[in-house]
Amino acid sequence: MKRMKLYEADDKMIDLISDNHSMLQGLSAFGIRLGFGDKTVSEICDEQGVDCYTFLTVVNFLINGYAPKAADDRISVKTLLDYLRASHRYFLDFQLPSIRKKLEETLSQISSSRAEDGRGLLILRLYDEYAHDIRLHMKYEEKTLFPYVEALLSGEQKNDYNADIFSKHHGDTTGKFHELKNIIIKYLPHDGLINNQLTATLYDIYNNEEWLSNHSNVEEVIFVPAIRILEKKLKNDDVSARISSLIKNVDAAESISEREKEIIVCLVQGMSNKEIANHLFISVNTVTTHRRNIVRKLQIHSLAGLTIYAIANNLIDKRCFALG
Repeated sequence: MKRMKLYEADDKMIDLISDNHSMLQGLSAFGIRLGFGDKTVSEICDEQGVDCYTFLTVVNFLINGYAPKAADDRISVKTLLDYLRASHRYFLDFQLPSIRKKLEETLSQISSSRAEDGRGLLILRLYDEYAHDIRLHMKYEEKTLFPYVEALLSGEQKNDYNADIFSKHHGDTTGKFHELKNIIIKYLPHDGLINNQLTATLYDIYNNEEWLSNHSNVEEVIFVPAIRILEKKLKNDDVSARISSLIKNVDAAESISEREKEIIVCLVQGMSNKEIANHLFISVNTVTTHRRNIVRKLQIHSLAGLTIYAIANNLIDKRCFALG
């Protein structure tokens, strides 16, 4: 029976599982191994390389419906991605085949005990169709969403996909199994001893339906908001990087040579090109070339602008200039 409480890092892991045995599969999906004794949740997570905050966020959501705030940036997207990918493997490679095997065995016994009217085969075909749809649903996430998130984690932004696109097309798949179990309950005849096996199979289908619902809700309520936070962070980092690059380029553009500084001083003092050439013992053509480079680097064309630049960069004494 579930114990309605918010679990914390210093709670014992065994208490969490004893109170909520449905979280056993969750442990496996997080990569947490059994045999943890009386250690706390925090101790187990630290030992086994699992982000404790993210683990408890999922646990408290699944057990108590406690959803994190949309702006909670403490949730590890990497941990959630690993958890969801492992959950897919459990469901596709174990859960779906296991339920089908039980259903097939039960239906074969029902068919052999009664006149065959084809209902068993139709139900099995219905299960296969539903399982196929769910498999496609998860494969889409593995081929589209998961690689996108991995790209974000590596610092790469993509313009053709985002969390909002996924959320818009993210449908609930639990209705498929809801219909299947209702058909079995209402329309599948059975006798005596077969009832126990059929009931056990139905119980698995009910659990499967709940598992799918929880999986879908974790993606929508926890994973998608965490992706949005990561997208926003990368966007902000990109803007900061572009601003930093712009500043760096401006600084590089303003990096002028010592000779060009001498020419700026001469210009500010009112010298002509010929006077500057005589003063610095260079040709007039060289002065002209330096002046073009100064304009290109500083993007300053006026004498007043050059004067301000000279004062700001301590090329001339502003007090002397003021007196002049």
